[in-house]
Amino acid sequence: MLKRILFLSILLCGVSIVSRAQVYRTAAGVRLDSDVFGLTLQQKLHEQGTLEAILALSAREYSATALYEWHRPILGKRFNYYLGAGGHVGNLKDNGMFTGVDGIIGVEYKVNGLPFLLSADVKPAVHFHHEDWTDFSTGISVRYVIVKEKKKKKSLWPFGKQQDEDNKRDRKKGSIFDRLKQDND
Repeated sequence: MLKRILFLSILLCGVSIVSRAQVYRTAAGVRLDSDVFGLTLQQKLHEQGTLEAILALSAREYSATALYEWHRPILGKRFNYYLGAGGHVGNLKDNGMFTGVDGIIGVEYKVNGLPFLLSADVKPAVHFHHEDWTDFSTGISVRYVIVKEKKKKKSLWPFGKQQDEDNKRDRKKGSIFDRLKQDND
């Protein structure tokens, strides 16, 4: 099922023509993988990039992962796919500390009218100082939108903003007649 979703999302990427990929600034929630429970926090850094932190806990280990993710829209600004890379550090129950590098690819949907994000992803990892050298994790996440994206006000007059700034600047300096009068004095 997850392979079908990923294949469909990659196929539909070519259809994407919308430039905005995200409708939130900060979101937090849970990430569920077969026997691993995780907490996830996503922070938007710029128009199409987020930083995601994942704290994961299982019976034999715990870890913290940081990922930089690039988001691109599929069929609008609420449904997008993302790719990312990062690293992790953790502690294995019997062997102690381990580190590694991660990749991620997934799809994300912002539920219309509700402050929730749903996502499914594949997160391969290579470990150093671990019993298992590789891991191929698949998970689903449910996040609550903590900070929404601010809506930009659309102006009917395309030059209105610059004109308003010029008027404010002129009021601070005084009118042109006042400045000419000061120069002549």
